[in-house]
Amino acid sequence: MIRSALLLLAATALTAASATAQQSPAARMEQTVKTISADSYQGRAPATTGERMTVDYLTREFRAAGLQPGGDVVNGRRQWTQSVPLLQSAFVGDPAVTLQTARGSTRLTQGYEIAVRSPMNGSNQLRINGAPLIFAGYGTSAPERQWDDFKNQDVRGKILVVLINDPDFEGTASDDQRGDFGGKAMTYYGRWTYKYEEAAKRGAAGVMIVHETEPASYGWNTVKNSNTNTMFDIVRQDPSARHTPFESWITLDTARKLFVDAGLNFDQAKAAARRRDFRPIDLKATLGATANAQTQTITSYNMVGMLPGKRRPDETVIYSAHHDHIGVGAPDANGDTIYNGAIDNATGIAQLIEQARMFARAPRTDRSVVFLAVGAEEKGLLGSEYYVANPLFPLSKTAGVLNTDSMGVNGPARNFSISGTARLELLDRMIAAARTQNRSFTPDPRPEAGGFFRSDHFPFAKQGVPAVSFRSGNDLVNGGSARGEAISAEYTAKRYHQQDDEYQPGWDFSGMVQDAQLLHLVGRNLADSTAWPNWSADSEFRATRDATAAERGAQAPATPAEPAAATSPGERG
Repeated sequence: MIRSALLLLAATALTAASATAQQSPAARMEQTVKTISADSYQGRAPATTGERMTVDYLTREFRAAGLQPGGDVVNGRRQWTQSVPLLQSAFVGDPAVTLQTARGSTRLTQGYEIAVRSPMNGSNQLRINGAPLIFAGYGTSAPERQWDDFKNQDVRGKILVVLINDPDFEGTASDDQRGDFGGKAMTYYGRWTYKYEEAAKRGAAGVMIVHETEPASYGWNTVKNSNTNTMFDIVRQDPSARHTPFESWITLDTARKLFVDAGLNFDQAKAAARRRDFRPIDLKATLGATANAQTQTITSYNMVGMLPGKRRPDETVIYSAHHDHIGVGAPDANGDTIYNGAIDNATGIAQLIEQARMFARAPRTDRSVVFLAVGAEEKGLLGSEYYVANPLFPLSKTAGVLNTDSMGVNGPARNFSISGTARLELLDRMIAAARTQNRSFTPDPRPEAGGFFRSDHFPFAKQGVPAVSFRSGNDLVNGGSARGEAISAEYTAKRYHQQDDEYQPGWDFSGMVQDAQLLHLVGRNLADSTAWPNWSADSEFRATRDATAAERGAQAPATPAEPAAATSPGERG
């Protein structure tokens, strides 16, 4: 009976795979989005039934597409998965946080005046007893820009109050008015993750980031929802080297009161922080905080398929997309508890699987092509962060990473974009490929939002690997940019990271087919070339990439094998 049941199950899967193969690319991608964003997948959060269902689905689809396993090696054999151990931490009850100023003591309420993250420094307790507060400007030390907010002040044991974004956000109308940080576009120094890391490096007791909607690019509700729930990080040998005991955000009103109680003016201090001669300011206040947390190690998974190269299999081109979403949460106004993640990022996964089919059907490329579906992106890019810390294929010989996250389902577009700003030859290749489709490149319209640092290509970029996150165009063939921008605004307001990010019958996947063809042309040309695209000379990632040049040896030419696309100032971000 068991054998018969297994044979029936195998036959059913084979029939389904055969039927899928006979569908059009648009229909196949639609079916993937519909399947893994269904309520039965429970929002695909790490270490849940939903993630296990997603892993099983991707295993079947990668195998049916014709890929080989590219994950962890167990008993001499590659698996379909790469295990990603994660530290999980959640408060047991709300933390008790008290500010003591010259005007008395104030209790800060979790989720309202403050959003405190459950400790990620390896401890299951939060114990801060009268730590002094200092205003450290933007919390930035950038030697290459001759910028230092700390001025050699010892901040060990202190709580740093810092501003979000970087000093150029205010006072520069556009990238044409550049200050020490290059203009309006956010640098990594403006990202909240950097501020936490820098404080930990200096031995601070904690950080309080002042929230403002414009420089953060999102409202307080996003901060509250993202920071007062369960926290995750990859398992680190010394987590305290990356995390202070106390990581938090405070509202602007809370910050203003803190400064008033110290006899200071917040706006004046903020203006001073934009100058190179800024020095840390004593806020004449202390902070106490207590809480207990439940911590444990869980395992999420990256899914990895590959097609070995026929001539240089040790060199790789990677296509990536994250397979997870937020999971199950409190009910919304309609009583819905499931964050389905249809756009974000079932669409990117659908493109990844279709990309695998296209490569598997074509002649084998000279370099290996890797299809990487990472987990725990919504917890802080943790699947991709773990991969670059434990690469399955050498990063120094990874020619490029093409990431897809939240793709368009509204038909073909006349343009395309990327997340954030980046200056690298890989973008030149994308622009050249787009011209074969009569499409143009449109720079990210809001580089100050730091989109470059918010998707899975970024951990690769930090290691010097040329990497971009592709964005579908907004100048739609049906309706133009007016329709495209309206759809984007509606999605951001009503669906992004909300339960209503659900599959909608009637979506037009023909634009995703067009995008997949563009990305295929870029990746295939690179996988068949001997070129090593690099970052621009002024990129913060160039030095890291150049440091591994010897590992690429004589195979790395001075210029790309194919000519890079000519770009005008209006085409580059």
